[in-house]
Amino acid sequence: MASQRAVQRLHKLIWVLIYGGLLTLVLGIATARTQGPLGVVLQVVGGGLAAVGVLLIFVRARMRVEGP
Repeated sequence: MASQRAVQRLHKLIWVLIYGGLLTLVLGIATARTQGPLGVVLQVVGGGLAAVGVLLIFVRARMRVEGP
């Protein structure tokens, strides 16, 4: 059982990871044209962060929330 506060924190973390990861991924794509290795690193890190955010959505779906 998870508290309501823990669920709210998890929601914030999920969206920060997804949006931050996608932003980093896009910056990596743009950077890869001029700075190849740096762009690839940014793409991998951004994709990984977004993937972790998506996985946390499934974790949240399996959680039980304590009553009010």
